[in-house]
Amino acid sequence: MTKIVVIGLGGCLGAILRYLVAGGVHALAKSASFPLGTLTVNVAGCLLIGIGGGLMENRQFFSPEWRSFLFVGVLGSFTTFSTFGLETFNLAKQGQWLTSFGNVGFSLVLGLIAVFTGYVLSRMI
Repeated sequence: MTKIVVIGLGGCLGAILRYLVAGGVHALAKSASFPLGTLTVNVAGCLLIGIGGGLMENRQFFSPEWRSFLFVGVLGSFTTFSTFGLETFNLAKQGQWLTSFGNVGFSLVLGLIAVFTGYVLSRMI
């Protein structure tokens, strides 16, 4: 039961952070045609999980409770590939094929680069 509460608290925090970050980026970008807020959240989440995963693997950081809180709760709620999927689908449905494919490509490539970068950064800590 404790693990569920820990994950729930992390999820609450991650959802709030996702809302604030994505909304802030969207407001700054002033672009309704490309989901830049979601792209930013997904890439940032990938970077953070790369750092955390590297620290866990290389430095044995994080107790099981902290891993549940951070990885499942916070980052699981913060990174929003379900929203990514819906936004990409809606772009395609509206005939914005180039933007739709661009969103897929940028999210995938930048996400993988961010995970790698986070992992490398974790080895420097």
